[in-house]
Amino acid sequence: MPFLRFKGFEKKILQQIAPDLVAEFSHIANVPKEIVKIELVAVEQITDHPPSLEILMFPREKETHDRLASRLHAMVSEYGYSHVHIFFILLNHSLYYKEGSPLAEIPSVKQPSCTS
Repeated sequence: MPFLRFKGFEKKILQQIAPDLVAEFSHIANVPKEIVKIELVAVEQITDHPPSLEILMFPREKETHDRLASRLHAMVSEYGYSHVHIFFILLNHSLYYKEGSPLAEIPSVKQPSCTS
């Protein structure tokens, strides 16, 4: 968690840029890199639609979501995916279960404490 689910992208390109996507997402969302998941979802299109990036995550400030969408769009645009639709599916941490138990807290990168 969080999940970045790509639809309509080439697997080779995603494999190539995945480390950078994870690093950038982790930095902006303030989550450990190890918990960022990237998936390529195979879909069979019935009607024409653009590639999409569906982001499942816990809510952040709107500015954080805006920064994530803007930066991820810029990154995939460099590989020819400038018309991608990006949207968030916001999860409620009290309804997120890990190994059958509710999640106690939202994971974040721990900032080093300052001791003088």
